[in-house]
Amino acid sequence: MGGCISVANASYVRRTRNSLVNPISEDDLMPETPTKPRTPRFVRPARVLKESAGKDIFRRYKFGKELGRGEFGVTYECQNIATGEKVACKKISKSKLRAEIDVEDVRREVEIMRHLPVHPNIVSYKDVYEDKDAIYLLMELCEGGELFDRIVAKGHYTERAAAIVIRTILEVCHKHGVIHRDLKPENFLYANKSETAPLKAIDFGLSIFIEPGVRFKEIVGSPYYMAPEVLRRNYGEEIDVWSTGVILYILLCGVVAENLPDEQVTGLKQMFHEMDKDNNGSLTFEELKEGLCSIGDQPLDDPDVRMLMEAADLDENGVLNCDEFMMIAVHLKRISNDDHLRQAFHYFDKNKN
Repeated sequence: MGGCISVANASYVRRTRNSLVNPISEDDLMPETPTKPRTPRFVRPARVLKESAGKDIFRRYKFGKELGRGEFGVTYECQNIATGEKVACKKISKSKLRAEIDVEDVRREVEIMRHLPVHPNIVSYKDVYEDKDAIYLLMELCEGGELFDRIVAKGHYTERAAAIVIRTILEVCHKHGVIHRDLKPENFLYANKSETAPLKAIDFGLSIFIEPGVRFKEIVGSPYYMAPEVLRRNYGEEIDVWSTGVILYILLCGVVAENLPDEQVTGLKQMFHEMDKDNNGSLTFEELKEGLCSIGDQPLDDPDVRMLMEAADLDENGVLNCDEFMMIAVHLKRISNDDHLRQAFHYFDKNKN
């Protein structure tokens, strides 16, 4: 049901169904006849979940900043008013549930989260609420950022470090009877910002229970990590192993070189060195601002430059190294829904390609 805690990737096709929701055909435009009854319109149930902790979530939790946004939900940082505990709350708007299959997906996501045991490498389920407007899924708050961002920051992992990550992913996959169906670096978060923080799987919105002997046909997931069997509409738990293999390749080879043509990588490195006036291997706010202004047709406002710099400054040291600067191009599509950042990124796209 969209991104759980991490920022959603607008370029990914989250779900492709076998048919459209309430499609309009020529037959629908013809007068009704007794021999061709209309398909009943979907009526969203007043209650989606059979069981919940109630509807008074706003009396028990204080909602804070937005953490991420997906196809069906928005995730917020929340605090338990009584205990002070901070959690992540995924709010799934009922107005987005436009077909019975959407309702089933929400029910299954909650069921899977309840089913999964307390595990150091799975985001913990806390509780679920439902009112007339939305379902509120409460989970452990992970503040260490995405695996994707650490890959970009490191450039690539050593084989030993990659083995630790992959072992974690493989353990999560099917030990608890669930096919994740959307394994990718963005769906793994670190519990905190330390180097030794546990890595946790998130976003079970597309997951499904393993059924012995049953093959699945629904096309779901993210194209870059999707197994061929998904497109053939005949798959089981092996598709998670394929996705894990893609993640391993990225861990060992690095994201930047894999996602950008060689000439763009070379061009970005050259651009970085031209902006780095004092040749100390990092860009200050002023150097980035001056460099962007020299590329564009008009000056870029300070707030836009600041937003761009903060988005790329993974280690939060106030300057950008070459890898962080190149990450700007890698993340272009991932945050292209932000008008301010899109405007800033246009300064990099000199030939509009």
